[in-house]
Amino acid sequence: MRRLVSRKKALTLVKELDAFPKVPESYVETTATGGTVSLIAFTVMALLAFLEFFVYRDTWMHYEYEVDKDFSSKLRINIDITVAMRCQFVGADVLDLAETMVASDGLHYEPVTFDLSPQQRLWHRTLLMIQDRLREEHSLQDVIFKTVLKGSPTALPPREDSPSQSPAACRIHGHLYVNKVAGNFHITVGKAIPHPRGHAHLAALVSHDTYNFSHRIDHLSFGEEIPGIINPLDGTEKVCTDRKMCDCVFERVINHAVGSHGVSGIFMKYDISSLMVKVTEQHMPLWRFLVRLCGIIGGIFSTTGMIHGMVGFLVDVVCCRFQLGVYKPREIGLLDDHVKNEAPVPPLEATENHTH
Repeated sequence: MRRLVSRKKALTLVKELDAFPKVPESYVETTATGGTVSLIAFTVMALLAFLEFFVYRDTWMHYEYEVDKDFSSKLRINIDITVAMRCQFVGADVLDLAETMVASDGLHYEPVTFDLSPQQRLWHRTLLMIQDRLREEHSLQDVIFKTVLKGSPTALPPREDSPSQSPAACRIHGHLYVNKVAGNFHITVGKAIPHPRGHAHLAALVSHDTYNFSHRIDHLSFGEEIPGIINPLDGTEKVCTDRKMCDCVFERVINHAVGSHGVSGIFMKYDISSLMVKVTEQHMPLWRFLVRLCGIIGGIFSTTGMIHGMVGFLVDVVCCRFQLGVYKPREIGLLDDHVKNEAPVPPLEATENHTH
């Protein structure tokens, strides 16, 4: 019995704490304007919830700048360059600021045709257009990041046709590991050979008539190769009118030139910064999406309710001021006729009961 009484008290206490009291339907009045406002509110809520779902599915790139404290590790250089000379006539290597020659075992020499196929030329033109847009609008890099992460290609597509001529160019691609100091990556005539005071190239064995340093840089980057990054020199193409010299190009931290100090070749001088950029792809968590969704629904309900009440109040004030609608006075004659037509109320007679 006591348990039953305590349960009733607890239930009564819970009912008193109800923040959402129920109003009987007989006390609720529906109007056409309220229904119209409700329909508009439901439509806006559905539209905003639909758009919010697309925001939840989207991702964005987050950039963080950190100081590179690891000076003992090696830095990777990724290379993909095509030179309009046969592979047996050219050699590529790196010489850093400490006069240390870096081994080029990670580079591969592949005989190719210098001229691109129509599909490759289209890809190359698209890359140059993206480079021009990147110089004007840096936020485009985020779109490229996300496009590549979804599987879109950013490397030069393979050739779809078979060239009629024999390969007269050399594609040098691969990677090198260098010290984190300034250096010089170069492609010159002749293969590189080690030397006690540096290094040398066997240029004397190559005829001057074979010199042609027209080249195309399909990819040149530093660090681990990350898909989606378009580097400053990617897509650069130089066709030399003089077999020994070409115009020089300066791009950001890389000094790119053809022909230096009387030596024919392609020279790329680079310097290392102490800062590194950490790029992460971020996604909206589920709990934040639900909170934003509840905010949209609750905010629209509250806002439409306040707007509806305010408009109704203003309409009542205007109608009362100008005596419109329900505030319009009725005609007195009609009111008198209505009173006359009503049935008379019989008088009340007092009755008395007598008991004997």
